[in-house]
Amino acid sequence: MNMIRGLILCIAACAYLSGSLLADHVIITGGPALRKWEDLRVKEDQHDRWWANFIRASTIRMDMLIKPVRTVDNIIWMVYQPAYRDRGKEDGRPYLEWIQGLATKRRARLVWFSSGQEFIRKFNSLPRGSVKELEYFGHSNKHAFMFEYGSDIIGASTAWLHEKELGQLRSSVFAPESVCTSWGCHTGESMSEVWEKVLGVPLRGVKGPTNYTVVGQAKLPLAKGSWTN
Repeated sequence: MNMIRGLILCIAACAYLSGSLLADHVIITGGPALRKWEDLRVKEDQHDRWWANFIRASTIRMDMLIKPVRTVDNIIWMVYQPAYRDRGKEDGRPYLEWIQGLATKRRARLVWFSSGQEFIRKFNSLPRGSVKELEYFGHSNKHAFMFEYGSDIIGASTAWLHEKELGQLRSSVFAPESVCTSWGCHTGESMSEVWEKVLGVPLRGVKGPTNYTVVGQAKLPLAKGSWTN
């Protein structure tokens, strides 16, 4: 009996050390627009003057999770890489290295992805029943998480997770009573309803826009509308 128990523990340890993804909390972070495009728009329509709005919001949330009063065994941080790579080139800053450093500091497992389909594949690789909480920080509209917005094309998105694609996600990766939240704009106007219908777990979202200007004060984004649920 002791030999069997030891073998099980050995297998579990080897799986962890080999890089298998274990998740309690998944944080998904979309990318910023390029300034070369945004500066062509009228001021009230411009986005992402600061490159790290979504990154800072994500790390604020991680810091809340890892306080001593709460135990989180595993944080998976899924980040849309191309936008930070391209914004880093534009700004002359090593943003990818900085993001890796932020993840390492918080002992979060950083998972880069470069398209909506790659996000789906990597999310589906998570173990069954492992995701207790999921949160999204990034651009969105009422029908989709827009992982990329205004980086490839001015005022448009080329990488997303649309509500019509939610059936491609493995609902079995969510734990019973899991909690999902979108900190993007307008999610509560459609995507939240479709998310729960398709995946069987609620997605808390805002009916209206969200405001990220307060993240520089170590505060989570403000909802300028009402929350669902």
